[in-house]
Amino acid sequence: MTHIVHAVGHMKVNVVDPQAVTRDATEILGLHITHQNDRQTWLSSNGRAAELVLIHADENSAHTIGLEALTPELVAEAASRIEAAGCRILSREPSLDCIAESVTFATPEGLRFEVHTPIRNRTYGRRYPTTGVGPNRIDHINLITPDPAATRAQLEAIGGLRLSERMVNDSLSWMYGGNRQHHVLGLVRGRAAGLHHVSFEFLEFNQYLRLGDILDQFGRQLLWGPGRHRPGDNTYAYYTDASGMMIECSGVMAQIADDADFTANVITNLERPGNVRDMNVWGTPAPLEWREYFHPFAQIA
Repeated sequence: MTHIVHAVGHMKVNVVDPQAVTRDATEILGLHITHQNDRQTWLSSNGRAAELVLIHADENSAHTIGLEALTPELVAEAASRIEAAGCRILSREPSLDCIAESVTFATPEGLRFEVHTPIRNRTYGRRYPTTGVGPNRIDHINLITPDPAATRAQLEAIGGLRLSERMVNDSLSWMYGGNRQHHVLGLVRGRAAGLHHVSFEFLEFNQYLRLGDILDQFGRQLLWGPGRHRPGDNTYAYYTDASGMMIECSGVMAQIADDADFTANVITNLERPGNVRDMNVWGTPAPLEWREYFHPFAQIA
């Protein structure tokens, strides 16, 4: 099956206090504001017009996961597969004016996705002054679903995403797209549709030192990390922002070069603490706050 989804496009979230969340995104993470009005704030870590979109709302919740396809033809192909996969088309109009073509759909589990053409990008405009750390790009999103197998099947059928790794009981699984990194989406089994974390890529390990020290200046702490995950082989650190959303800062992932020669790994050792090194190369177990974290998805009409 052809990869329709190439990479994460953007993350749209509802926030009660956009000023506080924007302050965290700019002064801690190091994103910059690209557009702002009384309804929305767009932020980016590079020359793209939007990576994190804050909708000024009366609740803190996930709104839409944006998935990037490289051409209008691929967006149209995704749209043609939605109903057959058991999902529902919500809109064929781009939600942001920096997107040329898109289709937004809802899954029966209560998740909302927008498959869209690449967001407008200034290739030579990716660097900007910031007091925050300054990541490279948005690189993956972990969602929460009550039925991981069903959600995986929908994402494979509509977007051509493929399984890279899973735990044998489906409590965690990972899917990759056309950019070949180990995962662009992670799926966490939970009680309802939700968001587990949004990740931005770090290129240097000393960025974690800066992140920890900046959080300390804000009277905050890392939730977990730094460490290195076994799935994906990426380094990591997590914290929560002013809306309660979990942010991961992730190192560069392993690449899946050849679909034909690749078999998705299945993690069969589920017993804690004996399985710690099956999940984390440096052996640091996930804290309870990380394992039980839940950020709700906005209700879909």
